[in-house]
Amino acid sequence: EYRETDFDAVLECFSASVRGIGPRHYTQEQIAVWAPESPDREAWDARLRAGRTLVADVDGVVAGFVRVEERGYVDLLYVDPQFERRGLGRRLLHEACSWAVSRGAEKLESDVSIAARPLFEASGFEVEREQRVQRRGVWLTNYRMSRDPTAQVVHSRESGNPSKQPDGPPPARG
Repeated sequence: EYRETDFDAVLECFSASVRGIGPRHYTQEQIAVWAPESPDREAWDARLRAGRTLVADVDGVVAGFVRVEERGYVDLLYVDPQFERRGLGRRLLHEACSWAVSRGAEKLESDVSIAARPLFEASGFEVEREQRVQRRGVWLTNYRMSRDPTAQVVHSRESGNPSKQPDGPPPARG
């Protein structure tokens, strides 16, 4: 569960994720408007407090986080590049979706970056449409993706492919 004391570490995780993983899919100009050097701290604080924000903590370090709304909108799923490819994003997404479903969400949806699309697809989400969004005069591509909340998609740790094996517990505090 997100705590006020996590604020700076969450912003650092976001910035590290966008700047470390983003360049594989986006230009430097796009990265600069997505993760500016001086983020709007008030807007971030309000966003992190809305809905439920889960934080993955690895040895006292914020390794990733996700925000989700009761209606099923998954937002702000980011993993620090030094912790990527360890299943943290998948487990955070699973925990966020489970929480929304337990609150009665009738649909799970998200606006997903090019970088995160494979993770969401592996978790049962499907692309509804490609989107072009503008931030500070710069266009970025992302995808509106959704999933039926009753779909039970379970993946193996090794391949990320659908499997009958149950997932381990999510790393999120809460």
